[in-house]
Amino acid sequence: MYHYLEFEKPVAELEGKILELKKLMEEGEAVDTKEEISRLEKRARDALRDVYKSLAPWQKAQVARHPDRPHCLDYVGSLFTDFTPLAGDRAYGEDNAIVGGFARFRGEPVAVIGQEKGSDTATRLKHNFGMARPEGYRKAVRIMELAERFKTPVISLVDTAGAYPGIGAEERGQAEAIARSTAACLALTVPTVSVIIGEGGSGGAIAIATANRVYMLEHAIYSVISPEGAASILWHDSTRARDAATSMKITAQDLLDMKVIDAIIAEPLGGAHRGAEAVIQATGEQIATAFEELSQAETDFRDHRREKFLAIGRTL
Repeated sequence: MYHYLEFEKPVAELEGKILELKKLMEEGEAVDTKEEISRLEKRARDALRDVYKSLAPWQKAQVARHPDRPHCLDYVGSLFTDFTPLAGDRAYGEDNAIVGGFARFRGEPVAVIGQEKGSDTATRLKHNFGMARPEGYRKAVRIMELAERFKTPVISLVDTAGAYPGIGAEERGQAEAIARSTAACLALTVPTVSVIIGEGGSGGAIAIATANRVYMLEHAIYSVISPEGAASILWHDSTRARDAATSMKITAQDLLDMKVIDAIIAEPLGGAHRGAEAVIQATGEQIATAFEELSQAETDFRDHRREKFLAIGRTL
């Protein structure tokens, strides 16, 4: 059973009826209702298509945060082999919000860095809901430096509401750690590909997303601050998050138009949580295509990355 979002109520009602009929059939308490089930399934698909063909930015934010959406470790488990995670920043400690290490992608060695939100209460607490502390970003820098040393391409999977804003994190240099991680991304001479698979929140996202190619899933979001945070600052009212989401241009479609990202990876009808394996494989295909194109380009990857980000917002 899916966790239905507020705007998915018409679909929820139809799919609820379908489940009821199927249960009655299994228990032998109803006559043959296959035709009725088929009719309802078609209505449910049509309703889902109608809902998702014109999602508002705030609705996309809700889809990007859906608890059943595939997370970083789901992608790592499906797309990579021989994954060897690395722990600790060699300065303070381990941060489970950021998962990273070395693996093989379609037979080739790569470094993988991603933010993991967790899929249930225990894992969400373990991974701090994907909100990294300074040691997480310093671990990411450590992995990038190793990738640079061994000339290994880097893949990052972004999914965070933002860096952790706690007192301890600030005391240990959160802003400095984010800045150094961003600088490490920019300094790499190996090709880098980043995919925003859910939320791309603030500096917590850009710290590992400053890549040669940046992609977003169809219903992912990417922004300098959360809609709730922006509403609190602009209007002193976090309930106006819907207005903030619309004004901030946080959707993949908006960001592609502004050339902040390079392409959009399509999601199954109803979002990634309704077809996790399909969207993970589509992401793998996009990453493979990106590396093939980058390998054929006669360019310095560091210069390419620098020019790419300097060009964002340039009008002359």
